[in-house]
Amino acid sequence: MTPEQAVDRLEHLHSAASNALREALARYTGSGIVPTVQERSLFRYPELCVDWQPSGAVHFTRRAWAKFQSPGLYSTTVTQPIFFRQYLLEQLRPLASEFGARIEVRASAQEIPYPFVTEEGDEFVHGDLSVADLARHFPTPMLAHVGDEVVDGTWRHGDGGPRPLALFDAVRIDFSLRRLVHYTGSDWRTIQPWILFTNYQRYVDQFIVWALAELRRPGGAYSQLALPGGTIVRRGDEPAAVDAAVAGAPWHRFQMPAYNLLRSDDQGGITIVNIGVGPSNAKNATDHLAVLRPHCWLTIGHCGGLRQSQTIGDYVLAHGYLRRDRILDDLMPPEIPVPALAEVQMALQEAAARVTGERGDALKRRLRTGTVVSYDDRNWELRWSQERHRISLGRAIAVDMESATLATQGYRMRVPYGTLLCVSDKPLHGEIKLPGAASRFYQRAVSEHLQIGLETVNLLRSELASLHSRKLRSFDEPPFR
Repeated sequence: MTPEQAVDRLEHLHSAASNALREALARYTGSGIVPTVQERSLFRYPELCVDWQPSGAVHFTRRAWAKFQSPGLYSTTVTQPIFFRQYLLEQLRPLASEFGARIEVRASAQEIPYPFVTEEGDEFVHGDLSVADLARHFPTPMLAHVGDEVVDGTWRHGDGGPRPLALFDAVRIDFSLRRLVHYTGSDWRTIQPWILFTNYQRYVDQFIVWALAELRRPGGAYSQLALPGGTIVRRGDEPAAVDAAVAGAPWHRFQMPAYNLLRSDDQGGITIVNIGVGPSNAKNATDHLAVLRPHCWLTIGHCGGLRQSQTIGDYVLAHGYLRRDRILDDLMPPEIPVPALAEVQMALQEAAARVTGERGDALKRRLRTGTVVSYDDRNWELRWSQERHRISLGRAIAVDMESATLATQGYRMRVPYGTLLCVSDKPLHGEIKLPGAASRFYQRAVSEHLQIGLETVNLLRSELASLHSRKLRSFDEPPFR
């Protein structure tokens, strides 16, 4: 098959399987008729297979993705191919045109769990049926079959079976898509490929102000803003209706509310997620967002300054992380370095120069590059006598609770990442946030900081080829990014 034919076939098979499963569910809830063995055999994800058997000189490419590490058969199950169509084509076209790989599509042996084809409002979701009854007759999510073995490099190739074609298979992706709806309050289809993480609601407030201004700007590229809870604000909506929709968005119902600003072109919009405080939330959010294969995620939030020379309102551009968050130690041991990505670092610094209007020594006085230490204990200061030596050895200049986790997850999940923090207090030097000073600081600093993050995205949009670099790829990678 050509890549286009393969994706068309994936869409057809996935749609047919999902419809068959939904129809069987509706029939069972209405009349109690259980699916036959033959009917249940239809409830399967499609499988995408790519076979590469080179016969001559092997094609060389510096591209970090859409290439083979070794000859053989590669496969993965696929879900939501309509949504992932452009991504799938971007991966398949070079494999076919440059490497001469053969592409096939067929039904897999992996069943689609019934919760993954239901939507809010489906009758059988709200009925009196026992979950145990449904589980007896329909495929259910088996957590033993949902894992990150490919991501973490723990899968084993044996028995002549295919190698993994992608980092995530269909059931892992569907599992995360449902989790995203639960945690962020967003339809996963509205989440954009450029993601900003923050640990403070004021950044979200400023993002909304900016997003609505973009929707009002004549000729602007942005088309609509998806709010937590599902409400959509569109370009051209009446101002009173927009204000009511934003004010009525039930963001407080969701653990990590997301606001998604969509574009009318193919450049990808921007999502901002308030992950709150702590490494657990940071890992949770990125575990699930990674299946969407975003182009980049950036951390823009507050930190404590650790150096006497810093002042409140200064910026910290992280080029290293002292990982005291501990949450990923089993998956990514602390001795594994998490490098800064040059493309992102340069974009963040240039964006800071453009937004602040400062360059050279003037910018260096406000923006300092160094190590950020991230803790899992908000009251780390109470252990200062024990932590002082480690912080000194690490030359840390700032402290927070999320940055190291988000960067490590980016490295682990092969998603480009970067961190620009703003110093909001200096806990070791007696400069704490008093109510009056804090309010003035937030009004001044948050808007500028957010604008730097947004300008960074604008700069990175034109650098996708170098952004998805080889720095994030291991020597035993699946072909897909």
